[in-house]
Amino acid sequence: MAIRPRLPLLLVAFLCFVGGLSASDGDADPIYIDCVEQCEKTGCVGDVCFQHCNLTSDGKSLSDPWYLQEPLYIKWKKWDCLSGCRYQCMLVREEERETAGDTPVKYHGKWPLRRAFGIEEPVSVALSALNLAVQFHGWVSFFILVNYKLPLKPNRQTYYEYIGLWHVYGTLSMNFLFWSAVYHSRDVEMTEKLDYSSAAAVIGFSLIVSIIRAFNVRSEATRVMVSAPLIAFVTTHILYLNCYQFDYGLNLKVCVTMGVAQVLIWGVWGWVSNHPSRWKIWVVTAGEAIPVSYIWWSFIHDDSEHRTTALLKKAK
Repeated sequence: MAIRPRLPLLLVAFLCFVGGLSASDGDADPIYIDCVEQCEKTGCVGDVCFQHCNLTSDGKSLSDPWYLQEPLYIKWKKWDCLSGCRYQCMLVREEERETAGDTPVKYHGKWPLRRAFGIEEPVSVALSALNLAVQFHGWVSFFILVNYKLPLKPNRQTYYEYIGLWHVYGTLSMNFLFWSAVYHSRDVEMTEKLDYSSAAAVIGFSLIVSIIRAFNVRSEATRVMVSAPLIAFVTTHILYLNCYQFDYGLNLKVCVTMGVAQVLIWGVWGWVSNHPSRWKIWVVTAGEAIPVSYIWWSFIHDDSEHRTTALLKKAK
C-alpha cells in the first residue's frame, strides 16, 4: 500500500486506485507462492516456525467454532499463519533476488519492508499520524476562528454558511487517517475494510462539499436534494464492499470518478469565482505532501473570512 500523506481531493482517489492493484509482481512469483503454500502446511519457513498455522496459543484448533477461538484483542497482538508465512517468504525471496542482482518488487501491493515493533509499515503509520495531527489542528483552529474570532450575528450564529459541512469533513478526514494508521500497522481483513470504507466516505462527502460551495447552495432544501443521492450512493457502495464483495476494480472506478469530479469543480470554481485564495485550491489539487493538508485548512479559514466580510458588507 502506498504511503498516504494528504487528504482532500486527488489523494483519496489515488488511494482507491492503489487498492485496485491487488496483484503485484512479488506475490505472482511461483517461488513465493510455493513458499507460502508449504509454510501453511508445515508451519515453517526454514528455521522460522509459526505456531498459529495449526493451533492457537492456548492449544485450540483453528477449525474450532468461532466462540471457542481466542478473543480478537488477543489475536490482534500476534500474527496469524498466513501473515507470518507471507512475511517470512517475502524476506527469503527478496534475499534471493538481492543475491541475484534483481531489484525489489511489491508483494500484495506493498514494498518489502521489515516490520518494526510489530508494525508492518512504520513510516506510513508515522505519516498518517502526523497528517492526523495536522487535520486536527486545522479543524480546531477553524472552529475557534468562526466561533470566537469572526463577527457573529445578533443571534450568536456565524455568518459563514458552510461551517457545518467543514466540521463533518474534518471529522471524516480524521476518522480516515486514524484507520489508515491502524491499517498500515496491521493489515487484516477488518482493518482493510475500515480503511477503504472511511476513504470512500471522505471522498464522497468531499464531493458534496465541493458542489455546495462552488454553486453557493445556501437553501437547506436544495442542500438535501444535492446530498441525499450522493450519500445514498456512497453508503450503498460501502455496504456492497463490506457485506457482499470487496471488489477492488469497482472501488477504483467509484473513487477515481468522484475524485476527478471534485478536482474539476474546485479548479474551475477557483478560476471563475476569482477567489482571493484560489491559488491554495490549485496547490491542493496538484500536491501530494503533508503540508498540503495545512494549506487546505488555510484555504477553509480564508474562505470563512472572505464570506463573513462579504456578508457583513451586505448587512450594512
